[in-house]
Amino acid sequence: MVRYSDKKKDEKKKKQDSEEDASLVTILNSAFDKPSLRITGVYGDITEDKCSEAIYGLLALHESGREVVRLDPDDEDSQLAEVYAPIEFYVSTYGGSANEMFAVYDVIRSIRDQSPVCTFGIGKVMSAGVLLLAAGTKGKRKIGKNCRVMLHPVSAASMGDINDLENDTQEIKRLQKQYLEGLIENTSMAERHIKKLFKKKTNTYLSAKEALECGIVDEIF
Repeated sequence: MVRYSDKKKDEKKKKQDSEEDASLVTILNSAFDKPSLRITGVYGDITEDKCSEAIYGLLALHESGREVVRLDPDDEDSQLAEVYAPIEFYVSTYGGSANEMFAVYDVIRSIRDQSPVCTFGIGKVMSAGVLLLAAGTKGKRKIGKNCRVMLHPVSAASMGDINDLENDTQEIKRLQKQYLEGLIENTSMAERHIKKLFKKKTNTYLSAKEALECGIVDEIF
């Protein structure tokens, strides 16, 4: 025999369980909602850890921003197409590893034709960071009014026997060539102008206005 008081307790427990289940569903649904802030970037030295986070962020935002829509919203028979929400990528760095920078650079290049990558330079964008700022989708690259930009040739240190040193020197030259080609592709600077800057063998500092004139960015904010 079930007592009335026990029955009420059972009903109350079922109601609590039902509410908990509903709360869990809400939490799970919200966890898989598209992020309202679509922001990632590199702040600080360009290292393996920071770049891995930036890459995972770029790829996750690229996939979560994909949506299938009708080309004509008013026509139910209209052709369907994939559209991608833009991604904001912030850069503030003194520089760091060229290899890690190129990893992020290649990911940006691979998604920017679908997901517009809006780059923002803030504070300081120097050395390897310049190419990341310039790699954004054309027309959507911005720089803070008070941001400082610095360009210089690739630098590295090496030690070992003469064969290792010669091999490392060739690798540094290859990285320099890649960096040069990236700047030519993504800015309005001519190859001769960049080589002239690099031959100075010193840091070349640019204001936000000068970075705009060089085609590193498209807009000052």
